[in-house]
Amino acid sequence: AQPAIAACVAANREASVHLFGRRWLQDIIPFLGFNREVDFQHTLTRSDAVVIFPNSFRSAWQAFRAGIPLRAGFRKEGRSLLLTHAYKPQVDVLTDHHRGYFMDLVAQAGIPIPTREIHLATPPAEIEAGQACMITHGLDPERVICIAPGAQFGAAKRYPAAAYAAVLADLAEAGWQPLILGTAAEFEVGEACLAKLQGLPSWNAAGHTSLRQALQLTACCQLMLCNDSGMMHVAAAMDRPTIGIFGATAPDRTSPSGAHAKVLYQPAPCSPCLKRECEVEGQPCMANITPALVRDCCLEMLAQ
Repeated sequence: AQPAIAACVAANREASVHLFGRRWLQDIIPFLGFNREVDFQHTLTRSDAVVIFPNSFRSAWQAFRAGIPLRAGFRKEGRSLLLTHAYKPQVDVLTDHHRGYFMDLVAQAGIPIPTREIHLATPPAEIEAGQACMITHGLDPERVICIAPGAQFGAAKRYPAAAYAAVLADLAEAGWQPLILGTAAEFEVGEACLAKLQGLPSWNAAGHTSLRQALQLTACCQLMLCNDSGMMHVAAAMDRPTIGIFGATAPDRTSPSGAHAKVLYQPAPCSPCLKRECEVEGQPCMANITPALVRDCCLEMLAQ
């Protein structure tokens, strides 16, 4: 949604702009690249106009209850009567790239879109904080590669931990220092990914950072290796070298932005299944992507 949100901010230079949403949204505001002050509020309050990105009935009801006179959003969940400007989506997320979905809403509302790519800022203070965190955990920021081995959508999107372990062992032998990012639920997966390092420098930070700290670490890493996940989009939008491993999902719908992003996709006959759990023995879409292929791709990008 970042290009669409940035378009709204850019089109309203004289207005006071607020972002309403879940509390974690506050952590990412410094990285959204607005180049102006944007306020965060957890609870929707009185405003002159609101663009509603969620498709839920609840979000439209909150805007209606707050008495906001102009309420723009998509016609979803029977909420059209709660909106003053209800638009029909022109982008199908089953066939088109997902980032176009939110830009479609903004375009139909008559707001110009300066760029259709996702661009995240990397403020110097955030980079310095990330580097300091790496050093505290015994890592050299010039040698750190971040790995995000999880995928909240489901296990079908995850490159096997054993395969990650083989890749990271080779990269660590070459002098690179793996740093695992993710949620607390992905800590054990991170441990399995680091299982072959035999005392070489590494840090499993899954579940041990805030969202803002994870973004700080991503902003100063030398490479992001990950599944089709949120961290892939974050790293690529920060213009960090990024390798996204795809299996159950299709790159033409969720590929990352950025000049330094590469997708590894070796589809099986069943790809893309778009399922949360693989139902084919051996998870062939991921088995087709060998650890040697991933390792060589990493080394090639790190040498650039």
